[in-house]
Amino acid sequence: MSEPNPPQPEQKQPMPGWTDEMDPRPDHGEDSYVGHGRLKGKKTIITGGDSGIGRAVAIAFAREGADVLISYLEEHEDARETERLVKEAGREAVLVAGDLSDPAHCRAVVDRAVQAFGRVDVLVSNAAHQATLNRLEDISDEEWRTTFAVNVDPLFYLTKAAVAHMAPGGSIIATTSINAEHPNPTLLPYATTKGTIRDFVAGAGQLLAERGIRVNAVAPGPVWTPLIPSTMPSEAVRKFGANTPIGRAAQPKELAPPYVMLASDEASYIIGATIPVTGGRPFI
Repeated sequence: MSEPNPPQPEQKQPMPGWTDEMDPRPDHGEDSYVGHGRLKGKKTIITGGDSGIGRAVAIAFAREGADVLISYLEEHEDARETERLVKEAGREAVLVAGDLSDPAHCRAVVDRAVQAFGRVDVLVSNAAHQATLNRLEDISDEEWRTTFAVNVDPLFYLTKAAVAHMAPGGSIIATTSINAEHPNPTLLPYATTKGTIRDFVAGAGQLLAERGIRVNAVAPGPVWTPLIPSTMPSEAVRKFGANTPIGRAAQPKELAPPYVMLASDEASYIIGATIPVTGGRPFI
């Protein structure tokens, strides 16, 4: 597959965006990721697992030996394709559609994982909402509340529900962003939530360490996912990723390895950390 080298074709999709309508089509590691048994037997939850980073992580987890619950917003072929890829790797896949801004649904996601797998070993809180807004006055009360309700609140609700079913060695991984350190002013609500997620990870990591449960985060830079053409102006999509030293956005497959590492027992001493994957942009 071709890399997303700017300039990309100008394109626009309705939210939340779909994989097959992107040009170039994102690469989630379908033909390249090779597992080595690093997550053998682990029972995992991935929110936003139908596409983008979530799909790449689901593929990697399955090929490393994990069963995967895929949480996603609404029924679409993207989720079914991720399910197919997990099953193709010989692992169990469970699909759960619904709105994570509802605390009850967050608890239902964890309950469904426990029903299917018997326990939870790894939780990846990855689902996100963003919108491009050029003026402070353009940010409605509803947009502000929605961004926090989708990006921040589920991390708390899911974590609280999951830890009751986690043994020592469990891992919680949140997706933050380079926006936590370098906020894009036109993504102000999103950037603010990503800074909040980083702080949650640092605090919860300390709180849960004595129970043997690790909490960490991955901070992506620009990644070529359906979120981009469905939430950014066409001109921003055209040059997306050009502001990195590497000169392009990441393919989703390039984000999967740090999630695998943090989910594995190899990361036993990594707690409260945020790992930047930014194409060379400093995360300081």
